[in-house]
Amino acid sequence: MTQEDFSLPPGTHTVALGMGDLNGIMRGKRIPASHWDTICEDGNALSIALLAIDMTSDVWDTPYVNFDNGYPDMHMFPLTKPVASPWEEGVAFCMARAEGMDHKPVPIDPRGALVDVVQRAADMGYEVKTGTELEFYLLDPETKLPRDQGIQVYSMARAAEMEHVLGPIRQQINECGIPIEQSNPEYAPGQVEVNIRYGEALKSADQVIMFRSLVKKLAHAHGYMATFMAKPFIDQAGSGFHTHYSFWKDGQNAFAEGGKLNKLGLSFLAGLQARMPELSLTGNTTPNTYRRRQPYTFAPTNNSWGYDNRTVGLRVIEGSDNAVRVEKRDASADCNPYYLLACDIAAGLDGIEQGMEPGEPCMGNAYELEDAAPLPVNLEQAVELAKGSDLMTRVMGEDRKTILIQQAEREIEFLGQQVTQVEIDRYMGNL
Repeated sequence: MTQEDFSLPPGTHTVALGMGDLNGIMRGKRIPASHWDTICEDGNALSIALLAIDMTSDVWDTPYVNFDNGYPDMHMFPLTKPVASPWEEGVAFCMARAEGMDHKPVPIDPRGALVDVVQRAADMGYEVKTGTELEFYLLDPETKLPRDQGIQVYSMARAAEMEHVLGPIRQQINECGIPIEQSNPEYAPGQVEVNIRYGEALKSADQVIMFRSLVKKLAHAHGYMATFMAKPFIDQAGSGFHTHYSFWKDGQNAFAEGGKLNKLGLSFLAGLQARMPELSLTGNTTPNTYRRRQPYTFAPTNNSWGYDNRTVGLRVIEGSDNAVRVEKRDASADCNPYYLLACDIAAGLDGIEQGMEPGEPCMGNAYELEDAAPLPVNLEQAVELAKGSDLMTRVMGEDRKTILIQQAEREIEFLGQQVTQVEIDRYMGNL
């Protein structure tokens, strides 16, 4: 894109420029419109630590950026055309890309992992398309609890009650260039799901980063707190991140044949199925996310697959040729989309290159299967599998993988040092 492609909408006085961090949280700066041409040409400097901090912005020594090298700078450059914010007059919103001071990609930028995998697929003749479904909670910012009560999944009445906030989320985020297909109340008070239309994989991941940031802004503007935390309430549904994969060639869905998943699609599925347990950390990065992985909750517990079956880990969806795809259902809504998509796609590409075939499809309740490989039930198991994963090393590189594992180990240690209110209530007066 040329500098003209990044021209500002009329009336803009401020540009919100940001990019995804280690956890897929959008971080960046607000820039006066009078300085925008300089940013487009020279970039905006900020510390590489942005790519190596946890969700609380805590920093620690990592292989690539640390106290010994002084946490040096990188530059942000605009990646997408700035769009006017419908709810903030005079403010434009823009996704950024990272560039090192040497004008090369930053080696620990999560986005780079997906860039490389998408290129690998292109070299094999395929365009990867992904669709994303994200669940999240809309809560009272003071109590951090839902304002509604009872489970009313798909209820049109509940949808109408929440339209004052969900309507702007659909409409105004769509105006920002993220194609929203639909929204609906989900399986818990305050929980909703919004689907983003499928598209090219890298753009799809960028849209997830922007979408979560914009949802939080819009929720705040309407008096709510939005959270993509995987399991905010132990007795209510967790929030998932379902990803839909298809490969395209010459404008046609390469996974489809007569509306059915063909041999190529089955090989992709087989590669994904074989690697699903070891890739758990890419979609579930905190101890909390594994509280979501419970039987009979529509969160998968193993790497089974089946046709239009919501108890399996990999759900095949058929219909028209354009609709044929593989849905992966194990990730949580708060994960980094670049790492999730990059490792999933790479596993599927391996399956295609090796001509792999999946096992028999599950025709019933996948929670009762005994021969499917179980998924990790806690973060400790996921970390151990990740450490031994050659695929994660190949896709992410040693430094990115190390930083993600370091964060997970720090979260395990932090939670292990806490005495919870549940423990106090249960034990203090009785022992």
